[in-house]
Amino acid sequence: MKTKKMKIGFLALAAIATLSLASCKKEGCTDPTATNFSEDAKKDDGSCTYAAETNTVVSGTITTNTTWTSDKVYLLDGRVVVTNGATLTIQAGTIIKGKQGQESLASALIISRGSKIMAEGTAANPIIFTSELDNIALGQKVGTNLQRTDNEKWGGLIVLGSAPISAQSGDVETNIEGIPVSSGQGLYGGSNATDNSGVLKYISIRHGGISIGEGNEINALTLGGVGSGTTVENVEVYGTLDDGVECFGGTVNLKNILVYFQGDDGIDLDMNYSGTIEDFMVIQGDGIATDKGLEVDGPEGTTNVLGMFTLKNGLVKSTGADGTAADFKDKAQGTIQNVTFDYSSKTSSEIKIRAKYDALNSCADANDAFKNLISDKLVFTNSKWGATVSKVYASSATDPCIANVPASQTAANAKFTEGTGHTVTNSIFSWTCAGLRNQL
Repeated sequence: MKTKKMKIGFLALAAIATLSLASCKKEGCTDPTATNFSEDAKKDDGSCTYAAETNTVVSGTITTNTTWTSDKVYLLDGRVVVTNGATLTIQAGTIIKGKQGQESLASALIISRGSKIMAEGTAANPIIFTSELDNIALGQKVGTNLQRTDNEKWGGLIVLGSAPISAQSGDVETNIEGIPVSSGQGLYGGSNATDNSGVLKYISIRHGGISIGEGNEINALTLGGVGSGTTVENVEVYGTLDDGVECFGGTVNLKNILVYFQGDDGIDLDMNYSGTIEDFMVIQGDGIATDKGLEVDGPEGTTNVLGMFTLKNGLVKSTGADGTAADFKDKAQGTIQNVTFDYSSKTSSEIKIRAKYDALNSCADANDAFKNLISDKLVFTNSKWGATVSKVYASSATDPCIANVPASQTAANAKFTEGTGHTVTNSIFSWTCAGLRNQL
């Protein structure tokens, strides 16, 4: 009996030891990007270690097809230009950082006319453009040291195409600000409305806006003469000094666009941009000298004067006391459909409509945004503004016809019939920096 009891006790101890070992195997490093990742680990015990991160520095021109992979962090050193018809492919989950430096030393990624960018991130693995000062590392989606009011830390992303624009002096092409004309790398515009400059999907552009030329701060995302063959969907701009997204002409359509805490304008349309932007949010905040949620201009010259923009299913909002809702000027023409302007955090804000008067013709209204509003070339459909009101203003404070503004205001008010507007579902932006930080 004694021997039997000892045998049973030994088996029991062995079983306990086996269970203990099995339990230990359940803990360890569960991050597959770590150097000590354990396939057996079920619960992370904080032991993960990582290889030292090294940046792959990129500068100058890219003239042949190139791929940036998600296992590296790419550091833009100055202007990096994809040219000569080359295609830059960026894998999902890739992090690109821009060095600091003003004007000629500013860091930016530029896709020249005739070249392409194929940047297809996913909600689970977005492609992130940010500053070298951002402590975000491989495998991460958000850093910890830069906040929504941190901007002007690098430049931004510029894509140039050959779709129609309406430039001054009747030009069908022009040069983007900040890039020397002599380089030939800054030209955009043309006659190909369906031009294809590539794909931008699930892209987050953070903490940009450094000056790329004297007096020219670069936008987070600049689209110059980009055609409808290009795909731009699910793009976030987070904390930029200048505009969030600016379209200089072109016909490209944009969908699921978030601009969060921009210093200048949220969405800026110039040179008679003639595409559609739908399912968008512009969130303005205090502390960064924010300007307008929307700024819209029409044709600048005599070419491409018929195109119309569409802004559809959007929210333009201030979270504080700063910012103006919108400014429509320079013959702005198009449709604002199902857009909510929420400036309830302020006493009121304005949807501004510019008017030009002809002093040589008894101060008759000239062809500007106000006239387009009255003639139904600038149309607000089912949009909501609450405390926000329309405000007609003269193109100059010294306009000799400024006394006509009150009558123009009365005429404009008749065109502002409030509708139900639109509520953007925050979940479509849950993948963004703002979404991950619960700031929406």
